Amino acid sequence: MNYRQVNLDFHTSECIENIGKKFDKKQFQDMLKIGHINSITLFSKCHHGWSYHPTKVNEMHPHLDFDLLGAQIDAAHEIGVKTPVYISAGCDEKAFRAHEDWRYVGELNKKPIMPDLKTPLFHGLCFNTPYLDYLCAQVEEVISKYDADGLFVDISAPKICYCETCRKQIEREGNDPNDRRTLWELAQRVYMNYTRRIAEAAHKYKKDISIFHNGGHIIRGRYDILNANGHIEIESLPTGGWGYDDMQISTRYVQPTKKDFLVMTGKFHIAWGEFGSYKTDNALLYEAALAAALGGKVSIGDQLHPNGKFDELTYKKIGKAYEYIEKIEPWLDNVDFLCNIGVFSAESYATEHKVIDYKEYGDYDIGVSRALNEGKYLYQFIDIESDFSKYKVIILPDIIKVSDKLRAKLNEFVRCGGKLFATGESGLKESESEFAFDFGIKYVGECEFEPTYADKIDSELNIESACYVMYEKCENISLCGGRELIKMYSPYFNRTLEHFCSHMHAPCSGEYLSPGMVEGADGIYCAWRLFADYAHDGNTIYRNVICGALDMLLDNKKKIKTNLYRQGIVTLAKQKYNSGTRYVLHMLYASPVKRGKNIEVIEDLPEIYNTEFEINLADEDTDNIKRVYLAPQNKDIEYEYTDKTLKFKVDKFVCHQMVVIE
Repeated sequence: MNYRQVNLDFHTSECIENIGKKFDKKQFQDMLKIGHINSITLFSKCHHGWSYHPTKVNEMHPHLDFDLLGAQIDAAHEIGVKTPVYISAGCDEKAFRAHEDWRYVGELNKKPIMPDLKTPLFHGLCFNTPYLDYLCAQVEEVISKYDADGLFVDISAPKICYCETCRKQIEREGNDPNDRRTLWELAQRVYMNYTRRIAEAAHKYKKDISIFHNGGHIIRGRYDILNANGHIEIESLPTGGWGYDDMQISTRYVQPTKKDFLVMTGKFHIAWGEFGSYKTDNALLYEAALAAALGGKVSIGDQLHPNGKFDELTYKKIGKAYEYIEKIEPWLDNVDFLCNIGVFSAESYATEHKVIDYKEYGDYDIGVSRALNEGKYLYQFIDIESDFSKYKVIILPDIIKVSDKLRAKLNEFVRCGGKLFATGESGLKESESEFAFDFGIKYVGECEFEPTYADKIDSELNIESACYVMYEKCENISLCGGRELIKMYSPYFNRTLEHFCSHMHAPCSGEYLSPGMVEGADGIYCAWRLFADYAHDGNTIYRNVICGALDMLLDNKKKIKTNLYRQGIVTLAKQKYNSGTRYVLHMLYASPVKRGKNIEVIEDLPEIYNTEFEINLADEDTDNIKRVYLAPQNKDIEYEYTDKTLKFKVDKFVCHQMVVIE
């Protein structure tokens, strides 16, 4: 895949005339050049259901009188720009209106809800109906007729469907069509059949074409879905509902899979479908650089005007970001990210256990990501199938009870010198009220108080001594050979109608309840759901406890120590290049500001001065360092390298800076 891509939306109503009338080959090519674009995803069929080329299996948009897709592909290929082709799968408003028996019937609050035919919105189609045959015929047609450089199939994720076709199939199989679990299981089969059929249709005419099925989210722990794609496109518009956490979590999960992936943001101020809306130049630059620093190619979403003329301001803005990405590309390919912490994804735990509403587990992963980013740790998200051996510490956040399979893998990890950090219910056996590992404790039971209070007693934890409120539920434990790090204290009482004090909760009673955090032979256990607490409340004491525990488990040998501000992000990659191996450190800084109700805007990119780094290369084959320099500036900087520790300072950077170690 190429680094500088555009996903060009073109969902165009039949109520608009003169479609594509202002398309001009030269203007199209000029915009691609201004934008420094080398791949653009073009529309075969939109959510409205219209094709943008002559077709025998569908209908061309009624107000289009030429082959727009063909003209765009030819114009792009003429200047060396690749052209993946887009087909809307899950939405086809024309087919929805024409075929009542093809309609997807979803749910709201876990109950069936019939399609809303009064509100202007797109409706879904069920892949368990003859609609799938219709869709596959469209795929066959476009792949056989056009030189597509990839296939992007949109609005395609496993979804519980209550349509007549799905319900009747369940009845034929002897099951209850009203049972949500049965409907969910059918949805998985329907989805995998859909991916197989689409692949067969595309590969019939182009065996090497890479297909991506976009569901708006990379589901952690679902390798069947992941492997149904030839490559991965992480849709992650920060202002479009994804936020700035999603990009980091999703990329850090996909990284170890070794699949080629891109990260898709958008030029829109808010979300897809805005005309006349522009994200700030600085936001586009930061998001593109962040995607690159996390190992992804970059894609920026745009929407073409119905008249077919490209918006010049959009491509000038994209060009500013992509001009920079083009400069740094030599340091982006063929990389492995150095990470010594593996985070067992709570979402992957949910999908492994076939939890239908797995997205409800996302907050645990968000809490981990925020804490580790702010602490400048190098980490990846993992699941039950991952290779644990590359990590020094594995985090089990809040709700990871241990199956026999996970216990066996983690025991081997610990036997080879690894350490565990478990919080809340994590570390307990799935079927028993006891811990699966030696944390130097015994399990007593769920704590009766909520909230509780914590106070450190171990000097190694770099936090001030005080009685801190801990809002999330916690567990009671007793010492069994472990070293107590934090004590747990009760409030005077839980807040009830009969017993309440002040505005929120009762103060600390001073009565000792239980050890709060303990170090044992296999790692550290903390009784509170620290990561959920940090995701929900953002109290820095929770992060500081997390960082203190990780520093102890890493024996104070973090990969990276730096004075970069908390909001800054660092990644470290090992790159193979023509003359050998080098290391590329990425540092980024931007501070999203809340504007409006739910929109985070990056407008200002401040100059960051005197950023110091200390990089631990003890596990790397780096006896000699020949050069340390800034990229893409190609400017040498002073450094010290002693006992596998590299020290240097970056005098100034804005937004993104790479330091290359050769």
